[in-house]
Amino acid sequence: MKAEALAQALRQAVLAQHFEQTADRRRAGGPVGAHPSIDLAVACFVPGGAPVCANVLFSREHPEGLVARFDGPAGRVANIAFCADVRDAVGNSYAWLPGADWGRIAFPAWFGQGPRFVAPYPASLLKMMVAVGVGRLVDAGRSDWTLPWDYANQTRPLADWLFDMITVSSNEATSALVAHLHARGAIRREGGREVHNELHTLFEAEGLPGLRLANTQPDGGWGNGSGSGVGQIQMTAWDALRLMWRLDADAPPAPWLPAEAAPLLSDASRAVIRRALDAQTLNEILSSSSLRSLIGWVPGIPARFAHKTGNTENYSSDAGIVNGEAGLHYLIAVTTNLGSRYAPYADVATTWRLPALGAAVHAWLTQALTPTS
Repeated sequence: MKAEALAQALRQAVLAQHFEQTADRRRAGGPVGAHPSIDLAVACFVPGGAPVCANVLFSREHPEGLVARFDGPAGRVANIAFCADVRDAVGNSYAWLPGADWGRIAFPAWFGQGPRFVAPYPASLLKMMVAVGVGRLVDAGRSDWTLPWDYANQTRPLADWLFDMITVSSNEATSALVAHLHARGAIRREGGREVHNELHTLFEAEGLPGLRLANTQPDGGWGNGSGSGVGQIQMTAWDALRLMWRLDADAPPAPWLPAEAAPLLSDASRAVIRRALDAQTLNEILSSSSLRSLIGWVPGIPARFAHKTGNTENYSSDAGIVNGEAGLHYLIAVTTNLGSRYAPYADVATTWRLPALGAAVHAWLTQALTPTS
Protein backbone atom coordinates (compact mmCIF):
# COMPACT_ATOMS: atom_id res chain seq x y z
CA MET A 1 0.00 0.00 0.00
CA LYS A 2 1.22 3.50 -0.84
CA ALA A 3 0.30 6.78 0.82
CA GLU A 4 -1.05 8.20 -2.44
CA ALA A 5 -3.44 5.26 -2.80
CA LEU A 6 -4.60 5.61 0.79
CA ALA A 7 -5.21 9.35 0.38
CA GLN A 8 -7.29 8.82 -2.73
CA ALA A 9 -9.21 5.99 -1.06
CA LEU A 10 -10.07 8.28 1.87
CA ARG A 11 -11.07 11.07 -0.48
CA GLN A 12 -13.33 8.76 -2.48
CA ALA A 13 -14.81 7.29 0.71
CA VAL A 14 -15.88 10.77 1.82
CA LEU A 15 -17.23 11.73 -1.59
CA ALA A 16 -19.21 8.49 -1.79
CA GLN A 17 -21.19 9.42 1.31
CA HIS A 18 -22.55 12.62 -0.30
CA PHE A 19 -22.31 14.54 2.95
CA GLU A 20 -23.65 17.64 1.17
CA GLN A 21 -27.06 15.92 1.18
CA THR A 22 -27.11 15.49 4.96
CA ALA A 23 -30.38 16.61 6.52
CA ASP A 24 -30.10 19.59 8.88
CA ARG A 25 -32.69 20.23 11.59
CA ARG A 26 -31.90 23.95 11.43
CA ARG A 27 -33.05 23.80 7.80
CA ALA A 28 -36.28 21.97 8.70
CA GLY A 29 -34.72 18.70 7.59
CA GLY A 30 -33.48 20.02 4.26
CA PRO A 31 -29.93 19.41 2.98
CA VAL A 32 -27.12 21.12 4.86
CA GLY A 33 -26.69 23.65 2.05
CA ALA A 34 -22.88 23.61 1.88
CA HIS A 35 -20.42 20.76 2.08
CA PRO A 36 -19.72 20.04 5.77
CA SER A 37 -16.22 20.40 7.16
CA ILE A 38 -14.60 16.98 7.51
CA ASP A 39 -10.98 16.42 8.52
CA LEU A 40 -10.12 12.71 8.19
CA ALA A 41 -6.75 11.08 8.93
CA VAL A 42 -5.51 7.47 8.90
CA ALA A 43 -2.17 5.85 9.71
CA CYS A 44 -1.85 2.16 8.92
CA PHE A 45 0.91 0.03 10.40
CA VAL A 46 1.99 -2.48 7.77
CA PRO A 47 3.92 -5.48 9.11
CA GLY A 48 7.51 -5.28 7.96
CA GLY A 49 7.05 -1.89 6.33
CA ALA A 50 6.92 1.80 7.08
CA PRO A 51 3.63 3.30 8.33
CA VAL A 52 1.31 4.45 5.55
CA CYS A 53 -0.43 7.75 6.35
CA ALA A 54 -2.91 10.12 4.77
CA ASN A 55 -5.06 13.11 5.68
CA VAL A 56 -7.90 14.55 3.58
CA LEU A 57 -9.94 17.65 4.35
CA PHE A 58 -13.28 18.89 3.00
CA SER A 59 -15.31 22.05 3.54
CA ARG A 60 -17.69 24.38 1.73
CA GLU A 61 -14.55 25.96 0.29
CA HIS A 62 -13.08 22.60 -0.73
CA PRO A 63 -15.99 20.27 -1.58
CA GLU A 64 -13.76 17.97 -3.68
CA GLY A 65 -11.28 17.63 -0.86
CA LEU A 66 -7.71 18.61 -0.11
CA VAL A 67 -4.95 16.04 0.34
CA ALA A 68 -2.46 17.00 3.03
CA ARG A 69 1.24 16.88 2.36
CA PHE A 70 3.47 16.06 5.32
CA ASP A 71 6.76 17.67 6.25
CA GLY A 72 8.86 14.51 6.44
CA PRO A 73 7.66 11.02 7.43
CA ALA A 74 4.33 11.49 9.23
CA GLY A 75 5.38 15.06 10.01
CA ARG A 76 3.24 18.16 10.35
CA VAL A 77 0.87 19.18 7.56
CA ALA A 78 2.83 21.45 5.23
CA ASN A 79 0.36 22.65 2.58
CA ILE A 80 -2.74 23.87 4.43
CA ALA A 81 -3.40 27.09 6.36
CA PHE A 82 -5.49 26.11 9.39
CA CYS A 83 -7.81 28.70 10.88
CA ALA A 84 -9.47 28.60 14.29
CA ASP A 85 -13.20 28.20 14.81
CA VAL A 86 -15.16 31.18 16.17
CA ARG A 87 -17.93 32.02 18.63
CA ASP A 88 -19.92 35.21 19.14
CA ALA A 89 -19.95 37.63 22.08
CA VAL A 90 -22.31 35.44 24.10
CA GLY A 91 -20.30 32.28 23.46
CA ASN A 92 -22.28 30.64 20.64
CA SER A 93 -20.80 29.05 17.52
CA TYR A 94 -22.01 30.94 14.47
CA ALA A 95 -19.87 29.78 11.54
CA TRP A 96 -22.13 26.75 11.08
CA LEU A 97 -25.51 28.47 11.19
CA PRO A 98 -27.67 28.37 8.03
CA GLY A 99 -26.76 31.33 5.86
CA ALA A 100 -23.41 32.02 7.56
CA ASP A 101 -21.28 34.02 5.14
CA TRP A 102 -17.69 32.86 5.53
CA GLY A 103 -16.55 35.77 3.40
CA ARG A 104 -17.58 38.08 6.26
CA ILE A 105 -16.17 36.01 9.12
CA ALA A 106 -12.64 36.83 10.30
CA PHE A 107 -11.44 33.34 11.14
CA PRO A 108 -8.21 33.71 13.16
CA ALA A 109 -5.12 32.31 11.45
CA TRP A 110 -3.78 29.35 13.42
CA PHE A 111 -0.82 27.70 11.68
CA GLY A 112 0.39 26.54 8.28
CA GLN A 113 0.41 27.89 4.75
CA GLY A 114 -1.70 27.11 1.72
CA PRO A 115 -5.47 26.84 1.09
CA ARG A 116 -7.57 27.81 4.11
CA PHE A 117 -9.25 25.15 6.25
CA VAL A 118 -11.38 26.21 9.21
CA ALA A 119 -10.81 23.54 11.85
CA PRO A 120 -14.06 22.48 13.54
CA TYR A 121 -14.13 22.49 17.34
CA PRO A 122 -13.14 18.96 18.48
CA ALA A 123 -15.95 18.66 21.06
CA SER A 124 -15.14 16.05 23.72
CA LEU A 125 -12.19 14.69 21.77
CA LEU A 126 -10.37 17.52 23.61
CA LYS A 127 -10.47 15.31 26.71
CA MET A 128 -7.54 13.33 25.31
CA MET A 129 -5.35 16.40 25.80
CA VAL A 130 -6.54 16.66 29.40
CA ALA A 131 -5.79 12.96 29.95
CA VAL A 132 -2.25 13.37 28.64
CA GLY A 133 -1.72 16.45 30.82
CA VAL A 134 -2.72 14.57 33.97
CA GLY A 135 -0.59 11.59 32.96
CA ARG A 136 2.43 13.88 32.62
CA LEU A 137 1.83 15.22 36.14
CA VAL A 138 1.73 11.67 37.50
CA ASP A 139 4.91 10.68 35.66
CA ALA A 140 6.70 13.77 37.01
CA GLY A 141 5.79 12.84 40.59
CA ARG A 142 3.50 15.85 40.95
CA SER A 143 0.39 13.73 41.30
CA ASP A 144 -0.74 10.11 41.53
CA TRP A 145 -3.46 8.10 39.82
CA THR A 146 -4.63 6.89 43.24
CA LEU A 147 -4.72 10.43 44.68
CA PRO A 148 -8.16 11.29 46.11
CA TRP A 149 -9.15 14.52 44.35
CA ASP A 150 -12.10 16.58 45.54
CA TYR A 151 -14.26 18.40 43.03
CA ALA A 152 -17.81 19.66 43.58
CA ASN A 153 -17.87 17.86 46.93
CA GLN A 154 -16.98 14.53 45.35
CA THR A 155 -13.70 12.94 46.38
CA ARG A 156 -12.44 10.29 43.98
CA PRO A 157 -9.07 8.94 42.80
CA LEU A 158 -7.70 10.66 39.71
CA ALA A 159 -7.88 7.40 37.76
CA ASP A 160 -11.63 7.21 38.44
CA TRP A 161 -12.17 10.77 37.23
CA LEU A 162 -10.20 9.93 34.09
CA PHE A 163 -12.16 6.72 33.46
CA ASP A 164 -15.46 8.61 33.53
CA MET A 165 -14.06 11.42 31.38
CA ILE A 166 -13.12 8.95 28.64
CA THR A 167 -15.70 6.16 28.81
CA VAL A 168 -18.89 8.18 29.28
CA SER A 169 -17.41 11.59 28.37
CA SER A 170 -18.34 13.09 31.75
CA ASN A 171 -18.03 16.87 31.63
CA GLU A 172 -17.89 17.00 35.43
CA ALA A 173 -14.91 14.62 35.42
CA THR A 174 -13.24 16.77 32.77
CA SER A 175 -13.71 19.88 34.92
CA ALA A 176 -12.23 18.03 37.90
CA LEU A 177 -9.12 17.13 35.92
CA VAL A 178 -8.77 20.59 34.36
CA ALA A 179 -8.94 22.04 37.89
CA HIS A 180 -6.24 19.54 38.88
CA LEU A 181 -3.98 20.72 36.05
CA HIS A 182 -4.32 24.27 37.38
CA ALA A 183 -3.87 23.24 41.02
CA ARG A 184 -0.62 21.44 40.20
CA GLY A 185 0.75 24.37 38.19
CA ALA A 186 0.59 22.78 34.75
CA ILE A 187 -1.62 25.69 33.66
CA ARG A 188 -1.37 29.09 35.31
CA ARG A 189 -3.32 32.32 34.93
CA GLU A 190 -2.42 35.80 36.14
CA GLY A 191 -4.45 38.97 35.78
CA GLY A 192 -7.21 37.16 33.96
CA ARG A 193 -4.99 35.69 31.25
CA GLU A 194 -3.16 32.43 30.72
CA VAL A 195 0.59 32.87 31.26
CA HIS A 196 1.80 29.28 31.49
CA ASN A 197 0.62 26.07 29.79
CA GLU A 198 2.78 22.97 30.00
CA LEU A 199 0.58 21.18 27.49
CA HIS A 200 1.36 23.74 24.81
CA THR A 201 5.08 23.37 25.54
CA LEU A 202 4.69 19.60 25.29
CA PHE A 203 2.78 19.73 22.00
CA GLU A 204 5.42 22.02 20.50
CA ALA A 205 8.18 19.63 21.58
CA GLU A 206 6.20 16.69 20.19
CA GLY A 207 5.79 18.39 16.81
CA LEU A 208 2.00 18.62 17.19
CA PRO A 209 1.00 22.18 16.25
CA GLY A 210 -2.61 21.15 15.72
CA LEU A 211 -3.32 20.67 19.44
CA ARG A 212 -4.31 23.55 21.71
CA LEU A 213 -6.05 23.64 25.10
CA ALA A 214 -6.19 27.37 25.84
CA ASN A 215 -7.88 29.61 28.40
CA THR A 216 -9.27 26.97 30.73
CA GLN A 217 -10.02 28.15 34.27
CA PRO A 218 -8.71 27.23 37.75
CA ASP A 219 -12.22 26.16 38.76
CA GLY A 220 -12.20 23.61 35.95
CA GLY A 221 -14.05 25.69 33.36
CA TRP A 222 -13.26 24.71 29.79
CA GLY A 223 -16.39 25.54 27.77
CA ASN A 224 -17.57 28.57 25.85
CA GLY A 225 -19.11 30.16 28.93
CA SER A 226 -15.79 30.16 30.76
CA GLY A 227 -13.95 31.92 27.91
CA SER A 228 -12.47 28.70 26.58
CA GLY A 229 -14.17 26.16 24.28
CA VAL A 230 -14.76 27.06 20.65
CA GLY A 231 -11.92 29.11 19.21
CA GLN A 232 -9.64 28.39 22.18
CA ILE A 233 -9.51 24.57 22.17
CA GLN A 234 -8.40 23.10 18.84
CA MET A 235 -7.43 19.72 17.41
CA THR A 236 -6.76 18.80 13.80
CA ALA A 237 -7.54 15.20 12.89
CA TRP A 238 -3.92 14.58 11.89
CA ASP A 239 -2.48 15.74 15.20
CA ALA A 240 -5.23 14.03 17.22
CA LEU A 241 -4.18 10.85 15.40
CA ARG A 242 -0.51 11.43 16.12
CA LEU A 243 -1.32 11.96 19.80
CA MET A 244 -3.01 8.54 19.74
CA TRP A 245 0.08 7.17 17.99
CA ARG A 246 2.18 8.24 20.97
CA LEU A 247 -0.30 6.49 23.29
CA ASP A 248 -0.41 3.22 21.32
CA ALA A 249 2.02 0.77 22.93
CA ASP A 250 1.90 -1.45 19.83
CA ALA A 251 2.63 1.30 17.32
CA PRO A 252 6.11 1.73 15.79
CA PRO A 253 8.24 4.67 16.96
CA ALA A 254 6.98 8.06 15.84
CA PRO A 255 8.98 8.79 12.64
CA TRP A 256 8.57 12.57 12.97
CA LEU A 257 10.53 12.58 16.25
CA PRO A 258 14.22 11.91 16.89
CA ALA A 259 15.03 8.25 17.49
CA GLU A 260 16.05 9.08 21.06
CA ALA A 261 12.78 10.88 21.86
CA ALA A 262 11.41 9.98 25.28
CA PRO A 263 7.98 8.31 25.52
CA LEU A 264 5.03 10.65 25.82
CA LEU A 265 3.96 8.87 29.02
CA SER A 266 5.26 6.09 31.22
CA ASP A 267 4.04 2.56 30.51
CA ALA A 268 1.90 2.73 33.65
CA SER A 269 0.17 6.00 32.76
CA ARG A 270 -0.29 4.94 29.16
CA ALA A 271 -1.95 1.75 30.43
CA VAL A 272 -4.37 3.74 32.60
CA ILE A 273 -5.51 5.75 29.59
CA ARG A 274 -5.63 2.72 27.30
CA ARG A 275 -7.90 0.84 29.70
CA ALA A 276 -10.32 3.75 29.54
CA LEU A 277 -10.16 3.92 25.74
CA ASP A 278 -10.86 0.20 25.51
CA ALA A 279 -13.89 0.60 27.79
CA GLN A 280 -15.47 3.32 25.63
CA THR A 281 -19.27 3.16 25.82
CA LEU A 282 -20.08 5.87 23.26
CA ASN A 283 -19.64 3.91 20.04
CA GLU A 284 -21.70 6.29 17.92
CA ILE A 285 -19.52 8.21 15.45
CA LEU A 286 -17.07 6.14 13.35
CA SER A 287 -18.26 3.00 15.10
CA SER A 288 -21.91 2.43 15.94
CA SER A 289 -22.32 -0.65 18.13
CA SER A 290 -23.93 1.47 20.88
CA LEU A 291 -26.79 2.22 18.47
CA ARG A 292 -27.35 -1.27 17.07
CA SER A 293 -30.92 -1.55 18.40
CA LEU A 294 -32.10 1.68 16.76
CA ILE A 295 -34.22 1.96 13.63
CA GLY A 296 -32.13 2.58 10.53
CA TRP A 297 -28.91 1.44 12.20
CA VAL A 298 -25.84 1.69 9.97
CA PRO A 299 -22.75 -0.34 10.97
CA GLY A 300 -19.47 1.46 11.48
CA ILE A 301 -15.95 0.22 12.18
CA PRO A 302 -16.54 -3.46 13.04
CA ALA A 303 -13.28 -4.17 14.89
CA ARG A 304 -11.87 -3.50 18.34
CA PHE A 305 -11.71 0.29 18.55
CA ALA A 306 -10.03 1.97 21.54
CA HIS A 307 -11.17 5.54 21.06
CA LYS A 308 -12.61 8.82 22.27
CA THR A 309 -15.60 10.55 20.71
CA GLY A 310 -16.97 14.08 20.83
CA ASN A 311 -20.50 15.24 20.08
CA THR A 312 -22.43 18.51 20.45
CA GLU A 313 -25.19 20.13 18.42
CA ASN A 314 -22.69 21.46 15.88
CA TYR A 315 -19.75 19.05 16.06
CA SER A 316 -18.85 15.34 16.01
CA SER A 317 -15.38 13.85 16.30
CA ASP A 318 -13.72 10.50 16.93
CA ALA A 319 -10.15 9.24 17.20
CA GLY A 320 -8.55 6.01 18.26
CA ILE A 321 -6.72 2.74 17.70
CA VAL A 322 -8.18 -0.08 15.61
CA ASN A 323 -7.10 -3.70 15.88
CA GLY A 324 -8.84 -5.93 13.35
CA GLU A 325 -8.57 -9.41 11.92
CA ALA A 326 -5.36 -10.84 10.48
CA GLY A 327 -3.24 -8.31 12.36
CA LEU A 328 -4.89 -5.21 10.90
CA HIS A 329 -3.71 -2.25 13.00
CA TYR A 330 -4.38 1.37 12.20
CA LEU A 331 -5.19 4.75 13.72
CA ILE A 332 -8.07 6.88 12.55
CA ALA A 333 -9.30 10.36 13.50
CA VAL A 334 -12.04 12.62 12.23
CA THR A 335 -13.26 16.07 13.22
CA THR A 336 -16.42 17.50 11.66
CA ASN A 337 -19.15 20.10 12.02
CA LEU A 338 -21.73 17.29 11.80
CA GLY A 339 -23.18 17.32 15.30
CA SER A 340 -26.50 16.13 16.69
CA ARG A 341 -28.54 18.58 14.62
CA TYR A 342 -27.74 16.33 11.64
CA ALA A 343 -28.94 13.14 13.34
CA PRO A 344 -32.06 11.45 11.92
CA TYR A 345 -33.70 11.48 15.36
CA ALA A 346 -32.90 12.26 18.98
CA ASP A 347 -31.27 9.00 20.11
CA VAL A 348 -28.62 9.14 17.37
CA ALA A 349 -25.47 11.21 17.86
CA THR A 350 -25.03 12.37 14.28
CA THR A 351 -25.76 11.45 10.68
CA TRP A 352 -25.49 7.74 9.83
CA ARG A 353 -23.06 8.81 7.10
CA LEU A 354 -20.23 9.01 9.64
CA PRO A 355 -20.33 5.36 10.82
CA ALA A 356 -20.80 4.42 7.17
CA LEU A 357 -17.58 6.31 6.43
CA GLY A 358 -15.81 4.40 9.22
CA ALA A 359 -17.01 1.09 7.80
CA ALA A 360 -15.92 2.05 4.29
CA VAL A 361 -12.40 3.00 5.42
CA HIS A 362 -12.10 -0.23 7.41
CA ALA A 363 -13.27 -2.32 4.45
CA TRP A 364 -10.79 -0.65 2.09
CA LEU A 365 -7.88 -1.17 4.47
CA THR A 366 -8.84 -4.79 5.06
CA GLN A 367 -8.91 -5.46 1.32
CA ALA A 368 -5.74 -3.51 0.58
CA LEU A 369 -3.77 -5.45 3.18
CA THR A 370 -5.15 -8.90 2.38
CA PRO A 371 -2.59 -10.92 0.41
CA THR A 372 -3.81 -12.09 -2.98
CA SER A 373 -3.14 -15.64 -4.12
